[in-house]
Amino acid sequence: MSSPAVRYLGHEIAVYRRLWRSSLASSFLAPILFLAAIGGTLGKSIDHHGVGHFGGVTYLTWLAPGLLAANAMQIGVNESTYPVLGGFKWTRHFIAASATPLRPEDVVEGWLAWVFLRASLVSAVFVAVAGAFGALHSPLVLLAIPAGGLTGLAFAAPMTAWSATRQGDDSFASIQRFGVLPLFLFSGAFFPLTQLPAAVRPVAYALPLWHGVALCRALALGRAGLAASLGHAAVLAAYGLAGAIASVIAFRRRLAA
Repeated sequence: MSSPAVRYLGHEIAVYRRLWRSSLASSFLAPILFLAAIGGTLGKSIDHHGVGHFGGVTYLTWLAPGLLAANAMQIGVNESTYPVLGGFKWTRHFIAASATPLRPEDVVEGWLAWVFLRASLVSAVFVAVAGAFGALHSPLVLLAIPAGGLTGLAFAAPMTAWSATRQGDDSFASIQRFGVLPLFLFSGAFFPLTQLPAAVRPVAYALPLWHGVALCRALALGRAGLAASLGHAAVLAAYGLAGAIASVIAFRRRLAA
C-alpha cells in the first residue's frame, strides 16, 4: 500500500494530466527562446572576443546549465505561491485533504514531492532543448535533471511555508520583483560571480541558486568533482529540509484554524 504522501502526490499528478497543456509555453518555449535569443545571438558576439572567461567552452554551452537551474528556481517559486494560497483560499483542496486521514505533514510531503517532480520534468525538457542546440558536452548532464529538481525544491519548500501563512497575494509580486529577478540575474547563470563586487559575492554564494547553477554547470560540462557536487547538493537539500519543516508547522496551524 502506498504511503499517504504518495497518495497525495497521485492527486497532483492526476490534476496535472488534465492541465498540462497550459504549461506548454513555460515548459517548452521558454528554454528555446532563451537559448536561441541569448545563447545563439549574444553568445556568438561574446565568443568572438574569446572564451577564456567560460572555461574554454562557448558561451551557449556555459549558459545552458545556468539557465536550467534558474528556470527550475522559477518553477519552484511559481508552483509554491498562488497554487499554495489557492489550496487554502480558492480551490481549498488542502482543506479537503485535511478532512481525510491525511495529516498536514503527509500533504506537505506529497506537495513538495510534486514540485520536485515538476521542476525535474522542466529540467529534462531544458536538457533536451540544449542538446538540440549542441550545448551538451557530457553524459553527466542527465544528473542535472534531478539537480534542477533539487534546485526548484530548495526554493519551493520555504516559499510554501510563506504562502501557507498568507491571506492574500499582495507579497507575491514583491517576491518576484525583489527576490527572484535579482537572483536570476546575479547568481552566476549569465556571467561568473567573480565579476560581481567582492562585497556582494558572499551573499550570492550563500543563496541556493548559485549552488544549483554551479552543480548543474559542473555536471553539464563533465567537470563535477564529487566533494564539490555533494557540497552543492547538501546546501540545496538543507534549504529544502528547513523549508519543509517550516511548511509542516504552517500547514498545521492553518488547517487547525
